Amino acid sequence: MAPIALITGASQGIGEATALLFASKGYDLVLAARHRDRLAVVAEDIQKLDRQALVVPTDVRDPDQVKNLIDKALEHYGAIDVLINNAGIYVSGPVESFSLEEWHHTIDTNLCGYVHTIHSVLPHMLARRQGAIVNISSIGGKVPIPYLAPYTATKFGIAGMTAAMHSELKPKGIHVCGIYPNIIKTSFTERAIFTGHDEADAQSRRQQLEEILHTPFVEKPEDVAKAIWDGVKHQRAEVVVGSANFAQAAYNVFPGFVQWLSRQTFKR
Repeated sequence: MAPIALITGASQGIGEATALLFASKGYDLVLAARHRDRLAVVAEDIQKLDRQALVVPTDVRDPDQVKNLIDKALEHYGAIDVLINNAGIYVSGPVESFSLEEWHHTIDTNLCGYVHTIHSVLPHMLARRQGAIVNISSIGGKVPIPYLAPYTATKFGIAGMTAAMHSELKPKGIHVCGIYPNIIKTSFTERAIFTGHDEADAQSRRQQLEEILHTPFVEKPEDVAKAIWDGVKHQRAEVVVGSANFAQAAYNVFPGFVQWLSRQTFKR
């Protein structure tokens, strides 16, 4: 029987690339995201690789929907070998410009969404004394980034949760891994939150990010998918992806300079 990987945020970008890579490695998939039509396209591509793909539209902010996701996956396949938490949103703006609703939306999606899936799948993995949980964080979970305060808060939360769970669950047969990419060339800006002192400021931030995404040094979703596979295959506690290694090293040696540079980059 093929191993089973469940991926949230699987309809595009990192989630889609990871689903296709794991399918090519012999996994059957459970694909979760909010939009069934996009998931169906990914499922068709997986089936072309002679692997199965179960589509379960899910909003990870809702614990009842997440429980339904896990229940359907177990009913269909009988097991979940790898959980890959990837669903998330990007937010940018001055900290004083974010509404409480935007704070909660970011935390509920990026952090609580991971908590919901882990809480639902963990009893199954503990009973089997095997499994892997991969949490996609960000270099923003290791290097504090000004003007991304809600986003950075969730990514630091994911990093801490992942490290604690790795230590606790390893003796129980469950591997927990954190993935730390830099900005990745995907279409995540279409669902991102941009705010500012006025509408022009918010639009300027969106335009700035889109310009960055068109530069040649920005990594691709496939680079993150390979890092996830490496983390699962080689039981790594964390994998820092590509240029994020440089950002982390620079911050460790020159934290003041990196903070100044970040302010200049994101303040407009």
